[in-house]
Amino acid sequence: MRSLFGGYGHEPAEVLGRTFEEVAGYNDIVLVKDIKFHSHCEHHMVPVIGRAHVAYLPAGRVLGLSKIARLVDMFGRRLQTQEAMTAQVADALMDSLHPQGVAVILEAEHLCMSMRGIRSHGSSTFTATYRGVFVDDPAQKDAILRLAGCTN
Repeated sequence: MRSLFGGYGHEPAEVLGRTFEEVAGYNDIVLVKDIKFHSHCEHHMVPVIGRAHVAYLPAGRVLGLSKIARLVDMFGRRLQTQEAMTAQVADALMDSLHPQGVAVILEAEHLCMSMRGIRSHGSSTFTATYRGVFVDDPAQKDAILRLAGCTN
């Protein structure tokens, strides 16, 4: 149980650690995609299995790439709704990195749908949230969706 719910023992600032200012003038999208995660539905306490695509537009500072995967893992190791987890990842990145914008997309299979109730096997749920420039600029949002492979 400690491993499955170990996310409660950590805070985003601790997981994200320090940032780096040396970006050699880089000022375009940073995207880490296909981050596999597992969580547990807070309503039914059964697994949620998915992948995350997390992007940000730097404002002079960047993170070590593994920090993004660690952040997704930390929030995944809590009882969650997918909607809340999507927002938590985005808010944590905005709070610690202060980028121009953040985009978080989660795709997951909820075993509460396949093991109980409707018993719909193989269906997936897609949630996305945007902060900063990704809210204000449709071209930036479209770029994220294309890079993450969420559009044709």
